[in-house]
Amino acid sequence: MNDIKLITIKAPQSYLDLINQIFEIEKKTASLKDENSIQRNINKIKSLMDSELFSSNQDVGFTYHNPIGENYSETRTDCEATISGSDFNNLEIVEVIKPIIFYSIREGLQIKKIIVQPAVVVVKSKM
Repeated sequence: MNDIKLITIKAPQSYLDLINQIFEIEKKTASLKDENSIQRNINKIKSLMDSELFSSNQDVGFTYHNPIGENYSETRTDCEATISGSDFNNLEIVEVIKPIIFYSIREGLQIKKIIVQPAVVVVKSKM
């Protein structure tokens, strides 16, 4: 990921609720046989969310990231984790309850991403 500021800002809860619902729909469509038509709709919503929906300015927007399968350590600030099992070494994110939500803003030629919601995840040691 590019330049991510590790600070938290307050976003309207209704925005976060909407983004979390889109994420839930996306997770559920992954198990469907004909997910492509629904995924197209989700991608369009995500595109609107990223550039138009929450702002009249093209320089800002919301995005989210699903960290499933990524490594986890206690120093990771973009996730709040519950550890499954008794081994705390070599941890991997095995379930994502809420995604990481970013607020992006253009500063000159760069886009800065600010975390507005850390992910809520379940982690487990890789066997």
